[in-house]
Amino acid sequence: MKALTYTESGRFELNEKPMPEVNDPKDAVVRVTLSSICSSDLHIAVPQAETGITVGHEMVGIVEAVGSEVSKVKPGDRVTVNVETFCGECFYCKRGFVNNCTSGGWKLGCCIDGGQAEYVRVPFADNGLTPIPENVSDEQALFVGDILSTGYWAAKISEISKDDTVLIIGAGPTGLCTLECVRLYTPAKIVICETDEARREFVCKHYADVTVVEPSECRKVLNGLTEERGADRVIEVAGTEDTFRMAWECARPNAIVTIVALYEKAQTLPLPDMYGKNLTFKTGGVDACDCDRIMELIAQGKIATTSLITHRYPLGLIMDAYQLFENREDGVIKVAICTD
Repeated sequence: MKALTYTESGRFELNEKPMPEVNDPKDAVVRVTLSSICSSDLHIAVPQAETGITVGHEMVGIVEAVGSEVSKVKPGDRVTVNVETFCGECFYCKRGFVNNCTSGGWKLGCCIDGGQAEYVRVPFADNGLTPIPENVSDEQALFVGDILSTGYWAAKISEISKDDTVLIIGAGPTGLCTLECVRLYTPAKIVICETDEARREFVCKHYADVTVVEPSECRKVLNGLTEERGADRVIEVAGTEDTFRMAWECARPNAIVTIVALYEKAQTLPLPDMYGKNLTFKTGGVDACDCDRIMELIAQGKIATTSLITHRYPLGLIMDAYQLFENREDGVIKVAICTD
């Protein structure tokens, strides 16, 4: 089968690989019909990443085979694949913190073969696969297991009320999925801050109820909306030193600041400058344990992310798709890779 392989830092090759097989009673093998590229694929050189693995952790497909202990899905089922591999039985899994599973974490496309391929083996399949309802397309379901789970988790832990003004910093794919999930809570006002003009235009086109600002005007606009207080809830998705500082500066006293972003280096809280703001920070990796609920919301028409798919490529041209996505060409938001 064809598979995009991580060969060394910053280098990938589309190679032929053996088809995966069920190796454990809890495994499933999925025929990938659609996958996508994540920014973490571009920068996969994390300590646990292994050369030679197939990359990719955003995918949907059709179950081909299951192990003897798999009960949630069966061959022929359409499914989306969770970014997190988790056992469901350890201390952390039982408390819903599946990102910290002692047998899992980010495995697919990092330490075991992922889904930018024709087939993928999914460990702990009853936890890692979510059936797709008949009224939901592959494209509608594509982001359930990763960036939609991230956005849903971020909105959930931010404790959003209907009177709140919510600031989202960053309008990339994860920021837009976060926006979709914040809107579920119907806060009084949503402001999204983004440096890139094309992305600001994208938000204006698809989300008329959202106030869109660039960084230089963010605090001024927030002050005008909140009688000079600042945002009640801030969700930081962009991941730069400037946006980290913006997050707490734009928050009102006693606000919640949720950090979704990954940073290239350590960030520092200048506590003397923040004295008296009494902020609550919530941070950490996504715990993607709400995929079934997210799928229900998509089926009910309450979450819609197909507009994020701005470009489509066959698997044979995936290297072209990587170039487009990495260089942010042609207004790209997300790329769908078709395997069929």
